[in-house]
Amino acid sequence: MTEAAAAPPRKMNPWVKIPLEIGPLVLFFVGNSYGGIYFGTGVFMVATVLALGAMWVLARRIAVMPLVSALVVMVFGGLTLWLQDDHFIKLKPTLLNAVFGLALFGGLAFRKPLLPYVFDGMVNLTDEGWHKLTVRWGLFFLLMAALNEVVWRSVSTDTWVSFKTFGYLPLTFAFAMAQAPLMARYEAKPEPGPPLAEGGA
Repeated sequence: MTEAAAAPPRKMNPWVKIPLEIGPLVLFFVGNSYGGIYFGTGVFMVATVLALGAMWVLARRIAVMPLVSALVVMVFGGLTLWLQDDHFIKLKPTLLNAVFGLALFGGLAFRKPLLPYVFDGMVNLTDEGWHKLTVRWGLFFLLMAALNEVVWRSVSTDTWVSFKTFGYLPLTFAFAMAQAPLMARYEAKPEPGPPLAEGGA
């Protein structure tokens, strides 16, 4: 008798997935408000690990973007606490957005769009649709990297944390919602099946 197959990945309910993805950031804001940037960074790191664990328990897999984001949080958060220098946690969004943006454009350059892997089967677009959507998201990530640089270098730490929580997230959601018409226009329709033979045996 063969060994039992591993449990297949499960689709996570969006109403569970979204809080798990943005919850650590909200807790970062709360931690910073009560204990300062270093306490908030520690809370952010712990909450990120717990969120990843919950994703694994619920879906038996972790999507690419949350995993990469968590790795960057661990590295830059760890440097922030170890060196007691908040520049590292402030640079984290710049690096992360720049990496995502450049990776998307790099995928296009090698004719291997990466965005379908990010969406993880949630939408099905034509090749032209994926190309246009990838360009838009690539530009958005690069612009957000530049915006983070301007903000953290221009305002106080508390103001930057507030922007990270209440500015970055709404901008991202608004941009994502604005892509709905494009995704609807380039949705890939399923191929029609072969016609049924007339009559019967």
